[in-house]
Amino acid sequence: MTPGRRRIIGAVAVIATGVVVGWVLFFGLPRWYLASQATIPPAPATPPPTTPRIKAKLFFVAEDGMGLVPVEREVPFGEGTLEQAKRIVEAQLGSAPAPLVSAIPAGTGLRALYLADHGRAFVDLTREVSAAHPGGSLNEILTVYSIVEALTVNLPAITAVQILVDGHEVDTLAGHVDLRRPLLTSTTWLERPPTTTPPSGEPGRSPAGGGDRPPPAAGR
Repeated sequence: MTPGRRRIIGAVAVIATGVVVGWVLFFGLPRWYLASQATIPPAPATPPPTTPRIKAKLFFVAEDGMGLVPVEREVPFGEGTLEQAKRIVEAQLGSAPAPLVSAIPAGTGLRALYLADHGRAFVDLTREVSAAHPGGSLNEILTVYSIVEALTVNLPAITAVQILVDGHEVDTLAGHVDLRRPLLTSTTWLERPPTTTPPSGEPGRSPAGGGDRPPPAAGR
């Protein structure tokens, strides 16, 4: 074989090799990659973690505005009495189911919650609970006792509740209910079915049970 013929054969071999390599790079590899990707099933979507919840009684103002109505709702679970108390108060500060309304002024938030001995709880609310309060003795009573009842009814370890505002003890929210001490649970302000005909010799009673006892005084 002459040198010239060997050069021609070598050149043809180089060209053929380049064609094969080019086909592999531009056609074979992309097809192989796409085929391999198609055979890999997509990873299953990870479901979002679910927050454990418990049932609790929350207290909202009745349609007639004269008392509180207990409503069973689901609230987030809290580990221990302190954390569960926080979750309950946060839920109580939320919106009410229609046609009931919340006794808490809009915008009120929970700053902190503390537990002390003898079953006392201290609930520190933001200033809106006082600054945005509509006023009136009954409105103030319902605001205070919606918090007191929510904790004492749902958590047996808590027997009395004192409300603080913006990190400080206060005399009242709006001039009527004495908040200088922890308050015990009271069914006085729970709504009762109205009696159509009072028993003979007994006067009628408002649905809120206002005749059971007067509201706590704010005087010193």
